Amino acid sequence: MSTSYAEIGVKGKATAVPSVQIGGRDVIATGKWLRTANIRDEELVEGQTAIDPDAFVHHLKQSGLRADMFTFAQKLGDQEPRFSYLQEWDNWAAIPITTYSDWWDNRVESSVRRAVRKAAKSGVEVRVTELNDTFVQGIVSINNESPVRQGKAFWHYQKDAESVRREHATYPERTAFLGAYLQDEMVGYLRITFADRTANIIQILSKMKHFDKRPTNALIAKAVEMCDEWKMSYLTYCNYVYNDADSSLTEFKRRSGFEQVLLPRYYIPLTLKGKIALKLGMHHGIVKMLPKPVLKRLLGARKYWYERKLKTTSSADSEQ
Repeated sequence: MSTSYAEIGVKGKATAVPSVQIGGRDVIATGKWLRTANIRDEELVEGQTAIDPDAFVHHLKQSGLRADMFTFAQKLGDQEPRFSYLQEWDNWAAIPITTYSDWWDNRVESSVRRAVRKAAKSGVEVRVTELNDTFVQGIVSINNESPVRQGKAFWHYQKDAESVRREHATYPERTAFLGAYLQDEMVGYLRITFADRTANIIQILSKMKHFDKRPTNALIAKAVEMCDEWKMSYLTYCNYVYNDADSSLTEFKRRSGFEQVLLPRYYIPLTLKGKIALKLGMHHGIVKMLPKPVLKRLLGARKYWYERKLKTTSSADSEQ
């Protein structure tokens, strides 16, 4: 079994990582001093992630892929733990899809309904589109609006059109794009990729200068409407909580009808280093080991630093 390389996105940059194929799955290894093997684009894999984990790990050990541990998770709709390996919980933001009217009437807050109505009154139109030159240039324009978003450096700032196209060209047979338009200007977009009966929001972004017209709310509403039409079971939007449970992003998801769904994630050591790291809880890195109050202060300091940097840069540009 030979090791090849696969291209993945790491902090917005295309990065080649070692890869092998096992049981029809592409397995990649990432990390420096502690290397973790996982199934590439795990949440987008159709069917069970690893049908027979013991056999999977056996083949992985024989593959030549250098890794200290292997991790995999169960899928939405399969939340009850089924294996005896070291287990933690992944948290996902998901809307269980019944009908659009159920989401509109019972799941979202009144502020979201007002925002969607305001988008329509402001002239924002959301429609299905294709990954063509016009759409790609629209994404580039949105990406280049600011080098800072949500209090941190924005990875896609000043990314060229070809890179944008390449990133969004994966899984073309089960991907859909929505664009939010204000007359001829694309002011927001959303990418959905399907896996089984789950629609996964891969990216959603809007122009900050049109925030008052609420294009992001309009995009979410259209995505739910389409999931109803497509008979999807879930619409997901990455994690429900990242480092800060009180973040504005988590609050946005909650108000938009997403709920936290916990899925079992398993960790299997492949080396002595991996076994020790798992025992000491080092597999999430230093950031996850920090006390929450300390982490919250650090995140606040990072946001302040980037906002000051952006303000300084904007002032310098205006003086030229």
